[in-house]
Amino acid sequence: MGVTLTGRELEIMAILWQLGSGTVSEVRDRLPDDLAYTTVLSLIRTMEEKKLVRHTEEGRAFRYYPLVQEQAVRKSAIKELVETLFQGAPELLMTQLVSDRRLSEEDLRRIRALIDQRLPGGDK
Repeated sequence: MGVTLTGRELEIMAILWQLGSGTVSEVRDRLPDDLAYTTVLSLIRTMEEKKLVRHTEEGRAFRYYPLVQEQAVRKSAIKELVETLFQGAPELLMTQLVSDRRLSEEDLRRIRALIDQRLPGGDK
């Protein structure tokens, strides 16, 4: 079963992945919106109940650690995106990505190389 995060949970997890761990204050300081300390605390406690993070005591504060890997969340999010927005067809997602005019030639070359590697005989 995949890991599904809300938008705010994803923001918090991204901070914890980047830092390795963090207190509520450290996470709050890095969030894009100015949320109340108690709001961030409540969100993180809910994430702990969902087994997304764990904590250790650090003086009077708690230090929170991610329990889910970034790659697992990415994989789950992409799967959900393909299923819901692209009718279960990953090629539609790829078509959307490569038709994006903001991709540089180098981006497109890297995508092509990844696809070539996956094709039979692509490891030559």
